[in-house]
Parts: sequence; structure tokens; C-alpha cells
Amino acid sequence: MAENSIRIDALMPAEMAERAETVGVKKAGLDFWTMFLLSVLAGAFIALGAVFSTTATAITPGGAALPFGVGKVLGGLVFSLGLILVVVAGAELFTGNNLIVMAWASGKVTTAKLLRNWVIVYIGNFIGSVITALLVLAARQYMAGGGAIGLNALSIANAKVQLGFGQAIALGILCNALVCLAVWLTFSARSTTDKILAIIPPISAFVAAGFEHSIANMYFIPMGLLIKSTAGPEFWASIGTTPADYPMLTWGNFFVRNLLPVTIGNIIGGALLVGAVYWFIYLRKVEKPAPISAPAGAHGDD
Repeated sequence: MAENSIRIDALMPAEMAERAETVGVKKAGLDFWTMFLLSVLAGAFIALGAVFSTTATAITPGGAALPFGVGKVLGGLVFSLGLILVVVAGAELFTGNNLIVMAWASGKVTTAKLLRNWVIVYIGNFIGSVITALLVLAARQYMAGGGAIGLNALSIANAKVQLGFGQAIALGILCNALVCLAVWLTFSARSTTDKILAIIPPISAFVAAGFEHSIANMYFIPMGLLIKSTAGPEFWASIGTTPADYPMLTWGNFFVRNLLPVTIGNIIGGALLVGAVYWFIYLRKVEKPAPISAPAGAHGDD
């Protein structure tokens, strides 16, 4: 009975750190095509969470909006679909892979392998996210609700490209601290249900708080840009705006004002604030003091 309860119980933090290290070694050692295709899937999975969130929080033109906080929490809850798919179905996500620094810090992954993983996965995530945006555009899903979904997609993208550079870095740090904590919590899991329940609160929190996730933004902002450049007159008439109302929404602003600073922030928040901290706590080698021997001839009764 006691043996069974130990086997199904969640792992403790020290064991989680060892699992994170093992997972990091495995991820860094994947062959190119496996790593690349899994990263394309991860980009698509996160994009699907973004589609769900954009749809769930859309408001029909002239309709009553949900209270601000309620709408944000709802968007976060449904967006967690993305990381659930990544973790449970299996995929390579750049932001979560920032935790490979734990294996790197232990000397089990070289700097070259760490950077190789990050670069390949980042590019693959971008491709998967943009392909999903193109499919959603082709499906004209943005026209649903009288153009409400498209209007929401435009509003989300437009707000993201107007962030200050330092502000975007700070929002990226906060975001990936929560994302990597979600991944960290899944290292304690013994079942699929454990993993799902571990993911939802941190992911819901970062979305509700308005923090910035580089891979999610690879869908959110291109989706807004694609709608702006391809939507027909009937769409603009349905939402009561024109492309000229979104002058900041450009590809240049996407890369320079959002994706670059958010990616920097994500690395700081995930690799340093979560990965490096937990490595230092649980995995660093600590010199044990040598035992103090009694002087020759000493007696315990003295």
C-alpha cells in the first residue's frame, strides 16, 4: 500500500530538477529533422491556443463587453490549450526549451548544442505559427460574428506593436517565468491529468496579466497583418474601421518593436529566473566539508 502511494505521488522539487536535466539532454540531442518538425508542430499548437483565445474574447460590434478582468481570465484559460498540446502531444517550444540551461549548467549539454536547439526550434515555431495564421485566413474564420473575431485579432496585434522596447522586454520576462514554471511543474507529474492541471494556472495568469510570449506573437501579430492587407471591403464595413486606422501595424514594427524585445525578455525570464535559479538550488555541486577527526590520544571521557 505504502509502496503504491509512493509510486503514484508527484515528484519532489529535487527530483524534478533531475528530470529537467535529463529532458534537456534529450532535447539538445535530437536530430535536425525531428527537432525541426516538432518545433513546427509547437508553433502550430501555440497558434491554435491563440485562435481559441481570440475567438473566446471577441465581442460583436456594438455588443456588450465582458468585465475587463473576466475577459482576460477567459482568454488565458482557453489559450492554455497551446501548451497542453505541446507537453502532452509532444513538440519543441522555444520558450519552454529555455530550461535546457539546467543541463548546460551541469556540463551535460554543450553551448553549441544549446544554441543549435534554440535557433532551430525558434525558426520552426515561427514557420508553424505563420502557416496556421495563413490557414485561418484562408478559412475566413475572422469573418465570424459579423467580423468580431477579425476585429479582435486586429486590436490584439495593434496593441502589441505599440509597446515600448523596455516595456516589451519586461513583459517578456514575466511571461516566460510563468511559462517555464508551468513546464517545471509538469516535471512533477505522473499522469496526463497532472500535466494539464499543472499547466492551466500559470498560462492563464500570464495571458490574463497581459504578458508577452514571443511564439504566441508569431501568430497574433501576423494574423492581424494578414487581415489588414487582404480583407475585403465587406469586412471593413462590418467592423466600421479601415486599414488606415492601424498605421503602426507593420511587419517592421512586428520584428523590431515586439518580437526582438519580447524574445530577449523570454530568455531572461525562462533561462535565468527559472532554469538557472533551480539549477543553483538543486543541481550545483556543493563541496561537502571534510569530517573533523579527533586529535590522536583524545578520549571521549576527557
